[in-house]
Amino acid sequence: VEKNLKLEEKITMLQQQNEELRARIEQNTVITRQLSEENANLQEYVEKEVEEKKKLSRTNEELLWKLQEGDAVSPVKLPPSPSTPFYRCSSGNSSPAKVRTLRR
Repeated sequence: VEKNLKLEEKITMLQQQNEELRARIEQNTVITRQLSEENANLQEYVEKEVEEKKKLSRTNEELLWKLQEGDAVSPVKLPPSPSTPFYRCSSGNSSPAKVRTLRR
C-alpha cells in the first residue's frame, strides 16, 4: 500500500511536469512562429531595400552620364560660391579616385 502511494505521488508529479513541458513547447511554438514571420518580413524588407539601392545606383549612373554628355555638348556655368567647393577632374576621366577639390 505504501509503495502504491509513493508511486501514485510520483505519477502525479510526472503528470504535472509533463503538462508544464507541454505548455513550454506550445509557448516555444508560438514564439518560433512569430520569429519566422518577423524573419520573413525582414527578408522582404531587405530585398526591397536592395532593389531600391540598385534603382538609385542606376539613376545615379544615368544622371552622371547625362551630366558628362551635357558637359561635352553645352556646358552650364554656375556662379561659384566661396563656401562651396568646385569639383574638377584631373584628367578627362570622372573616376572618383581622380577627382580633386579646388577652392576659388
